[in-house]
Amino acid sequence: MTGDDNMLVDFHTHTTASDGTYTPKQLVNEIKKKKIEYFSITDHDTIDGVKALREFPEGAKFITGVEISAEFPKTLHILGYGFDLEDKQLNYALNQLQAYRKNRNTKMIDKMREFGFEITMDELIDEAGSDLVGRPHFANLLFRKGYVDSYGEAFEKYLKKGAPLYMNKKKFESDKAIQMIHNAGGIAVMAHPYQTTLKGEALEQLVKELLSYGLDGIEVYYSQHTPEMRAEYKSLATKYNLIATAGSDFHGANKPEIPLGMNLSYTDIEEFISTVPTYTF
Repeated sequence: MTGDDNMLVDFHTHTTASDGTYTPKQLVNEIKKKKIEYFSITDHDTIDGVKALREFPEGAKFITGVEISAEFPKTLHILGYGFDLEDKQLNYALNQLQAYRKNRNTKMIDKMREFGFEITMDELIDEAGSDLVGRPHFANLLFRKGYVDSYGEAFEKYLKKGAPLYMNKKKFESDKAIQMIHNAGGIAVMAHPYQTTLKGEALEQLVKELLSYGLDGIEVYYSQHTPEMRAEYKSLATKYNLIATAGSDFHGANKPEIPLGMNLSYTDIEEFISTVPTYTF
């Protein structure tokens, strides 16, 4: 394969194990249908969806993945790739996050009753298709039960950060997130840099801080990045010898504006796919 060859890839996708609307099996079927060559599933703070998979598209190349939320004034997510799914320390840490989330969800249900919203944990689990419940499932139920006129209204009025029903989830410090990924044999990548709301010198300072913790890469190619953003992030990757990665951040119906798959040249992601272990099925 040469640098001029284009290929369909997606290293940033979500399933019902976190806040996507496709089950892991449905996502894999969609990947097969779209003939995506390389892919990863990067659910938020969990690898349970990946571990539950038993079937993969024949010929597709799979890279283990996860997206870990890090402490930061705005949004900072660290993607982990190529790690051992059975690593005990990583599994223990992610299970801690899920236990905290379940406790948070119980408190959110109690808080909702103060607003006259009658929602039960059983309903949320049915909505999610598992016990991995997040804000999108609360939003769907608020809409379906007629408490709001749309899914978007549920987030805007009640569930977005700063809204009455919002409750922080437990997050790791960025240095710990990077260390956990490294200890499990993976590489750590800064996800969608634009969501930090930083640019120029301020963003570069954050990148340098993360580099001091061992950051390996930056998500240069992302569905919501403008050409100007891509150029800035590519420049940072080159300057600091960071691996450039690519992902859509596909969530299914929860983010209908984001389709699955990204069409890129082999050169764009050559370093990434030659660095991390890939599994061919």
